[in-house]
Amino acid sequence: MSNTLSNQQISQGFARREFLVQAAGALSAVALMPAVLPAAPQPAQTLKLGIVGVGRQGRAIIAELGKLPNVQVAAICDNDASRLRTAQGRTQGAEAIDDYRKLLEKADITAVIIATPTHLHMDIALAAIAAGKHVYCEVPLAHTVDDARTIATAARTSKKVFATALEGRANPVYTLARSFFRSDAVRDVVTMRCQNSQKRSLRTPASDSAREKALNWWLDKEISTGIPGELGTQQFDVIHWYRDMYPTEVSGHVATRFYNDGRPVEIGDTVNCDFGFPDGTRLQYMATLANSYEGRYEVLQGVNATIKLAWTHGWMFKEADAPTQGWEVYANRQQFHKDEGITLIADATKLASQGKLQDGIGLPHPSTYYAIADFVRAITESKPPAASADVAFRSTVVALMAHKAASTRTRIEISSEMLKV
Repeated sequence: MSNTLSNQQISQGFARREFLVQAAGALSAVALMPAVLPAAPQPAQTLKLGIVGVGRQGRAIIAELGKLPNVQVAAICDNDASRLRTAQGRTQGAEAIDDYRKLLEKADITAVIIATPTHLHMDIALAAIAAGKHVYCEVPLAHTVDDARTIATAARTSKKVFATALEGRANPVYTLARSFFRSDAVRDVVTMRCQNSQKRSLRTPASDSAREKALNWWLDKEISTGIPGELGTQQFDVIHWYRDMYPTEVSGHVATRFYNDGRPVEIGDTVNCDFGFPDGTRLQYMATLANSYEGRYEVLQGVNATIKLAWTHGWMFKEADAPTQGWEVYANRQQFHKDEGITLIADATKLASQGKLQDGIGLPHPSTYYAIADFVRAITESKPPAASADVAFRSTVVALMAHKAASTRTRIEISSEMLKV
């Protein structure tokens, strides 16, 4: 990838105007939006998929698949009868199956999406590969390093597409922002941080103890990957992808600050982790289930600018002493506290003529849509997916080490050998 971005690459589809020079010491905030959003994939024939696991994430995936042309959810699978009935009501004509092996026997289903609890991924993934299906697997890849490595190794042998749900890599805003990050627009990294704040207990009530245990696997310390695994894997991968670099050590701390419901101390509801990278930079990670302030985002600070990513939105805060590079354009002004910003919006000229500039801010779909669309596109166009099993394996290992460090309140080294498939 070139380290210099041309005006045409960055500015196509935008109104071109002279960049406003900010006062000394001020930051100019730039909201990043791609000039052209990727078109939905167009399978020549109806692509029939099966979904294994129709809990919260499985149902979210069903909703996004409904937006894609020539894609049919032909079968859904879950061993929980109540969830299976709920999901069937959200699909048209999908066969409800209670055993994934029966689903994999269906010859008309060419692709399988695995959205089960993490500790169940391996057996299903291996069986789907053996059955000759295209596979999309949620992350983290598995609840142990050995299981994750087994999946990644098997995926290498598959003649079909094996995609993973690292959504940032298919996200149009994140892809655009990465092109800025890897140019001199940001330059040398100073520090990084990620946050995920949401108010939910993750505990699902159930009428009997067996179902309660199955539904609340997230809170079972024997199989859970904790907050760093289940929430952090996606965000850690964004940092790995942007930097082409993995941490060499992590320390952490987990606590229960609100949900005193008997959950294991190793899981808790609030986690802080500190990662060290080979070049001396550090990543601070904070996630909590006890407060929703500011939500989920990633921040990478450089000497020329800071990039903040929030899944459907992205911004660049340019340092006042950073050189102008020719890509600075704007279609709409925004105020960020005391700093005046410039918003980059897809199809800005057209929207401006209609008086609808604000309508262009933010992606029209959640990030899950773009990851699923990329999977369908990889199948349709016989191309590699945005997120392979190999990169998912490495991000899973990092997340598992973060969970271990936080739950034991220790420092753990992450060697290059650990990250090899």
